[in-house]
Amino acid sequence: MKQAVKQTLACLAILTWGMAPARADVPWARDLRQDAAAARAANGVVLVVFVASHCPYCETALNDFLIPMSGNADYFAVVMRRVESGGANPLTDFQGRKLSGRQFAAAYGVRLTPTVMVFDGEGHPLTKPVIGVSTPDYYGSFLDQAIDQGVQLVRARIGERPPVTPGKASGSK
Repeated sequence: MKQAVKQTLACLAILTWGMAPARADVPWARDLRQDAAAARAANGVVLVVFVASHCPYCETALNDFLIPMSGNADYFAVVMRRVESGGANPLTDFQGRKLSGRQFAAAYGVRLTPTVMVFDGEGHPLTKPVIGVSTPDYYGSFLDQAIDQGVQLVRARIGERPPVTPGKASGSK
């Protein structure tokens, strides 16, 4: 009997091991063209957070807001990526050009971190950037407003009405 229980538990462990939920994260941008294609497929947006090393506000933005949001199903239409604004790591931008994080940030006028920008599936900024974490109590709301506005603009362009989610003004996240 003990052997049967052990075998059953071992089988369950093996079967459920691969079903663990993915860890929420905001991956580093590598190919924004691919990310834009994924956003287009979801009638959504690409959110890019520009960060700097040794930036405590960037850590707050990521750990307290963006990483938890990335694991939340309400944000299914948002492809989130991060870029080190002073970094030399290469990435492919929305137009297919190979740039460093520093060059990509400069192309969009990013000077302060964290800066969050919301883009459409073609790489065009949709909203005013969310710069800094000046008021943590309202930061999540500022992010939600930018995301909602961006998704609504994308969906208005294609004539899709966002689904209505009970208890929410819009189901665009």
